[in-house]
Amino acid sequence: MAVTLSRVNASAATLTKNRTEGSVVPASGMCVTCVDGCIGMCEIGKSAYRGHEVIYPQPFGVITTAAEKTYPVDYSHFNIMGGVEGALGIEADSDRAIFPAVNLEVTLGHDRGIKFRYPWLIPGIGSTNIAKNNWEGLAIGSALAGTALTIGENVVGMDPEAVFQGGRVVDTVDLKRRVKLYQGHQRDGYGAIIVQANVEDTRLGVLEYAVQELGVNWVEMKWGQGAKNIGGEVKVNDLKRAQLLHERGYIVLPDPTDPDVIRAFERGAFREFERHSRVGMVTEEGFEKRIDQLRRSGARYISLKTGAYRPVDLARALHYASKYRLDLLTVDGAGGGTGMSPWRMMNEWGMPPVALHSLLHRYAKRLHDQGKHLPALAVAGGFTFEDHIFKGLALGAPFVKLVGMARGPIAAAMVGKTIGRAIDDGMLPVYVERFGAGKEEIFVTAEALRAELGAAEFERIPPGALGLYTYYERLAQGLRQLMAGSRKFAVSYLSRDDLAALSREAAEMSGIPYIMDVDSAEVSDYLGR
Repeated sequence: MAVTLSRVNASAATLTKNRTEGSVVPASGMCVTCVDGCIGMCEIGKSAYRGHEVIYPQPFGVITTAAEKTYPVDYSHFNIMGGVEGALGIEADSDRAIFPAVNLEVTLGHDRGIKFRYPWLIPGIGSTNIAKNNWEGLAIGSALAGTALTIGENVVGMDPEAVFQGGRVVDTVDLKRRVKLYQGHQRDGYGAIIVQANVEDTRLGVLEYAVQELGVNWVEMKWGQGAKNIGGEVKVNDLKRAQLLHERGYIVLPDPTDPDVIRAFERGAFREFERHSRVGMVTEEGFEKRIDQLRRSGARYISLKTGAYRPVDLARALHYASKYRLDLLTVDGAGGGTGMSPWRMMNEWGMPPVALHSLLHRYAKRLHDQGKHLPALAVAGGFTFEDHIFKGLALGAPFVKLVGMARGPIAAAMVGKTIGRAIDDGMLPVYVERFGAGKEEIFVTAEALRAELGAAEFERIPPGALGLYTYYERLAQGLRQLMAGSRKFAVSYLSRDDLAALSREAAEMSGIPYIMDVDSAEVSDYLGR
């Protein structure tokens, strides 16, 4: 049976569509009959008058985006195995081995000093508007839940109020706000705020500033992400800001200092500038030097995030993380994104999550079998629900300790924020109003959180944070149920034996047994050979 892997030439992501939606050439995505006189609704047509603008998902600043390519193998091609015998991590007693008793806490770091209530984190949300506009909910919700939140690339460089001396940052408004929002709501030492740096951030001294001035103890170097294989990008609709970013060393297109460009912008020929980051140039010598600099600056924990690059770069990342004894390595598979990644790139480049994460397990095992140090590993790339989290942890067991998610948490925070505004405006839609008129009735976690925090503190929690916190509560309960059914009562007991591949192709790629081959030896013990 033929399978279409990609959608071409028309997508909600680029606000384009075909004229003959039912009759499209699969390879090109063009209408079977392309008519002289069409206004140009498809991506080719729109590119004829908006050019490079159509490379990116739209409308920028109010959306998150993920690829719509269908990969030959994804996490839905695995099922979770359950059983009827025994329990790991708790007494095998029906009155004790109940799903609320499943322990989801994770401890990591070279000194075991990092503890999370849940085995997931947000692995990097940076300078995009979608991040900035929802940071209050993301930071406070993550802190209350006891999970980590990573401040992504370019936040300092994009801050118009940041102060620099000799090309290095000495004061900020935005980064300081983001860090303090998290730190001010952290409870009982759970979770962490992480500050990440790309090439531009490193040149500006962002990580040293975060450690020495803001009290951040966990910093992260960024090689890339699953959404794209170039640097971070945003759009800027203000000429003065575009010129400021150009002055700070960013690639800004078109050149906001060019008189012809300035005149074109002022008369409305285009409305937005693009700000691009540079790509990194990794060398082991440079990597070792940077690790040493960060440790001498006072960083307690250091991690690395890498993207959906070719297998040798995954091996390189794992080798460096092992050799230089990092605390965490996050590996992000192709297809996701929270900002302005080029749409075709998001769909057509890089290693898909199951392929990348299967190689990660294979490579990690090789290092482990050689007796080499392994940092904790995290996997990312399209995870949104509890079954995804279970599968990501189990596929990478025992080396993968965390799952990274960004789009799901952003969506939850955005919905919470939107509900809060609707409550204030007295304009709740019927779909939500059936649960109540205020946040105490609508958000199912509200009463318990009020009891924990006290009424005064609870009232200061923004609806966006309640949205994220409540989403996390659902994930936690769902994950506990799945784990209890697999008789695993702590995250450390999850294993590859908890999964079965639904196709031979998925089995071959992952090393997870095909579903008809699972437990074959044990079956023979019962039934004979």
